[in-house]
Amino acid sequence: MTTYCDYCNSHPEDIFNKEYHDTQYGFPLVDDNLLFERLILEINQAGLSWILILKRAENFREAYRKFDIAKVAKFTEKDRERLLADAGIIRNKLKVNAAIVNAQRIIELKKEFGSFKGWLDAHHPLTKDEWTKLFKTTFVFTGGEIVNEFLMSTGYLPGAHDKGCPVYKKVASLRPAWMRRK
Repeated sequence: MTTYCDYCNSHPEDIFNKEYHDTQYGFPLVDDNLLFERLILEINQAGLSWILILKRAENFREAYRKFDIAKVAKFTEKDRERLLADAGIIRNKLKVNAAIVNAQRIIELKKEFGSFKGWLDAHHPLTKDEWTKLFKTTFVFTGGEIVNEFLMSTGYLPGAHDKGCPVYKKVASLRPAWMRRK
């Protein structure tokens, strides 16, 4: 019998979480816009359920222009108003502002590190606490749980899958050798 992670086992009827678990959670991302998307979705999940975010993910992609960092960094007050009026996403001023400000900060990071991924890679490995401190000094709306879930979900921190989960080995095999934990 296949043993999935406890979270999947506790939500067996939830196809959104199952698909996310099997195809995205813990899988390394190399595209900056996908990394940015995951960060913004994690920020929007704060205080809410992850299933709500998964069900609205396509609405988020549309509202945030497919999470194109350059486009989001240029959002104006009119864009903020549009986002706050969009019932398909989370209409929270702090979270909307975080997406725009964090996109602008990633643009700045790219000048030194070449990419958001380059910035992440340059700081890897760090402990969860070190990552949290770094994120808090670099971005907005990035507390410990947001940072932890973002980094686990993108392969920078271990723990996305139980070792007995069938997805564990697949995820581990996709991580670059320099990122693999012994």
